[in-house]
Amino acid sequence: MTSSVPPAAPSPAAAPAPSVLDLAPVVPVVVLHDAADAVPLARALVAGGLAAIEVTLRTPAALESIRAMAAEVPGAVVGAGTVISPQHVRETVAAGARFLVSPGWTDALLEAMKASGLPFLPGVSTTSEVVALLERGVNEMKFFPAEAAGGTAYLKALSAPLPQVRFCPTGGISLASAPSYLALPNVGCVGGSWMVPGDAVAAKDWDRVARLAAEAAALAA
Repeated sequence: MTSSVPPAAPSPAAAPAPSVLDLAPVVPVVVLHDAADAVPLARALVAGGLAAIEVTLRTPAALESIRAMAAEVPGAVVGAGTVISPQHVRETVAAGARFLVSPGWTDALLEAMKASGLPFLPGVSTTSEVVALLERGVNEMKFFPAEAAGGTAYLKALSAPLPQVRFCPTGGISLASAPSYLALPNVGCVGGSWMVPGDAVAAKDWDRVARLAAEAAALAA
């Protein structure tokens, strides 16, 4: 599977877009309860250097938040997280999502994500799941829940027998632990929520979000 982000305005002469895993060292995992916060939050994240934004489908405001970010923040590459059904795929594509992330996968969900035409990261936490996805032509995946499922030690162990697989670990990762993940050869980026703390969002402290995003973006160095 090619996990490249389609350009907002496709052109036959356009250069291939980068992989989702290469857009930023950290993909913010966003939970929004008020769609009115979506645009200023996305602008703050982009200003801090984090272009790829995963909006999780955990709240009633999620789809409207994706729609608003996609329409009003040109610098953002907005994706949908916690995609767990073909219906979620249809709804998020209609809302303007440009990539899909799931915490796990089934054949029905995988087929729906493939059919969407969008790049996607299906979730895995075991070697058997990784091999099953390789059989289905997928080599870029989400590793979830990263810390609970074995963390960097587990991913390092997978890199020798399965060097063709790249991961976005998510779940329990912080600014302090992210560098140890990013140092692994089979990790393209990590997902985290520390740059979008709930109290900052509630207070609409977008300057703080931008500063935290800049700290996370600097991990690329």
